[in-house]
Amino acid sequence: MAKLTIADLKKIKEKQHATFTLREGGYRAKVTVHMGTCGIAAGARNIMTTLMDEISRANVEDVITTTSGCAGFCAREPMATVEIVNKAPVKYGNLTSDKISEIFREHVMGGNPVEKYALVVGSETTY
Repeated sequence: MAKLTIADLKKIKEKQHATFTLREGGYRAKVTVHMGTCGIAAGARNIMTTLMDEISRANVEDVITTTSGCAGFCAREPMATVEIVNKAPVKYGNLTSDKISEIFREHVMGGNPVEKYALVVGSETTY
């Protein structure tokens, strides 16, 4: 049997982590709004409200929203991370209500990340 390389293990880890996290609850997509103190001060509550309104209007039940604390990019708040099953997560920054609506339509519903608002694609690792 061939030996697995570090790169092979990284790919397996990323795929399994994303798949398990979303499929465990039966959801196709998860949007995390970062609501640390810096995020709230920058307008994260409005981002969450707009996102919830978009989900309600679209009448979708396979999208979950969550919150988290500070993501470490305080100067880029408000921020959100979009995770779709079997795709790399995308972290968006400097959000407004209009931007999160566009991200919802294009990325969450359409599957196409909105590159002009993206800060990073992929997950951080500890190795």
